[in-house]
Amino acid sequence: MSEDKRRRTDQMDDLRQEYEQLHMSSAQVEKMKEKIHEAKTENQNARIIQMGKRGNRWIKVLSTAAAVALVFIVLPNTSAGVAHAMEQIPILGNLVKVVTFRDYQYDSQRNMADVEVPQLTSEGVAENAPTQEALDGTTGEINAEIQAITEQIIQEFEANIDEENYQDVIVKSEVLTATEDYFTLKLICYQGAGSGYEWDYFYTIDLKTGQRLQLKDLFVEGADYITPISRNIKKQMRQQMKADENVTYWVDDEIEELNFKAITDETSFYLNENGEIVIAFNEGDVAPMYMGTVEFVIPHSVVKDILK
Repeated sequence: MSEDKRRRTDQMDDLRQEYEQLHMSSAQVEKMKEKIHEAKTENQNARIIQMGKRGNRWIKVLSTAAAVALVFIVLPNTSAGVAHAMEQIPILGNLVKVVTFRDYQYDSQRNMADVEVPQLTSEGVAENAPTQEALDGTTGEINAEIQAITEQIIQEFEANIDEENYQDVIVKSEVLTATEDYFTLKLICYQGAGSGYEWDYFYTIDLKTGQRLQLKDLFVEGADYITPISRNIKKQMRQQMKADENVTYWVDDEIEELNFKAITDETSFYLNENGEIVIAFNEGDVAPMYMGTVEFVIPHSVVKDILK
């Protein structure tokens, strides 16, 4: 290995270690408040999130249904009236609803937290009792996970409150898909202290079975779905880099260990309103941090022969 390449490898190892120390879970996130707002400034080597300005931060939560163009805004659960109003907003078929379980707010001169904890409810009636029972168990499991994640974020925020330095923490949610077959909730998390990082969680429920959907569940048993999906992602990466010099992915780097090789069974995904598989990566997973979170829509043609 040449001296220059060895130096680059050492530098990348240092960056990786620094990134992992800042990690809160498996990757980290972008800036937002009240509806969704990316306040990120990009350059060729870094992504800086503006932390000093205490302007309005916003988040917009949209859900889409196959038969109905429904706009569903997640509101803070600050009163019994609001909570009741939210419970009256159905998500397709009334099988799954989203309410705000907890609204945690903190805002001092240098420390800000805006955490809205969503909760899924399965108050609708499924076609059969086993599906309803599974749905109740699935929503309960997801709610427990979300509450554990957000509680940890709040505890860490409170432990790090310091009027000498800046600190921002934001948690919002978005309904990505609400069809007759699938429901997907995205939990968007942000932590910033000078610079910011994001990490997202995706919770997809198969409404036909009431079970939480895993990527492998979409394919016939024993099918190799990892290879064609991974190959297509690499193709999209190369196409995007060719089209835009500001786009960078770790796909053909001379430092082999950096390169994206393949997805795994644990890679985040969801199904969009067209039924296409969308593979999602957090900051730093497959590209430099300035690229933020990235997603790849997998065409039906790539997996049509192995889908169930």
